[in-house]
Amino acid sequence: MEKFENRTTVIVETPKGCGHKYEFDVTSNQFRLKKLLPAGMVFPFDFGFIPGTLGGDGDPLDVLVISEVSTFPGCVIDCRLIGGFKVEQTSPEGKVYRNDRFLAVPLVSKIFTDLHDAAQLPHTLTDQIEAFFTNYSRLESKEFKLMERLGAEGAMELVEIGTIRQE
Repeated sequence: MEKFENRTTVIVETPKGCGHKYEFDVTSNQFRLKKLLPAGMVFPFDFGFIPGTLGGDGDPLDVLVISEVSTFPGCVIDCRLIGGFKVEQTSPEGKVYRNDRFLAVPLVSKIFTDLHDAAQLPHTLTDQIEAFFTNYSRLESKEFKLMERLGAEGAMELVEIGTIRQE
C-alpha cells in the first residue's frame, strides 16, 4: 500500500532523451546549459532535484523520474519516491563526499501506478541506470561508488535527512 510520506515534489532540470545537461542556477533563478554529453549518450529519464533539500555535494538531492513521458526544464512533478542509490563520489581533487541519487515515479503516471518500490523494477533497468550514473560521473573525472541500492523506505529516510540539513 502506498504511504503518503513517500510523496515528494521534483523539479526537472534535464528531460528524458536529452544529450545535454541543464542545471538550475539559484543565484539567477534560471536554467543554464551545464554540459554536452558525448554523442549517443542521453538521460534515460527526466532528471531533477527535490526542492528544499541539501545533499552531501552541497546541491539539492538528485532524482531520476521514471515515467512514460518526457517533460521540460522547470516542470514540477508530484512524485512517489520508490528508491535510490546511496553513493560516494570522489572529485578529481580526491575529495570524497556523498551524492545520493533517488528514483521516483509521477503520481499521475498510468503505466507505473503499481510501482511503489525500486525492487519491483527489472534488474536490467536498475543496472542500466547505475551504469548511466557511473559513466556520467566519469565524464567529469569523478568516481561513482555505489554503496547501497535502496528501496522506498530507505530512500525516504535519506530525503528526510537532506531536508533537515537544508533547514
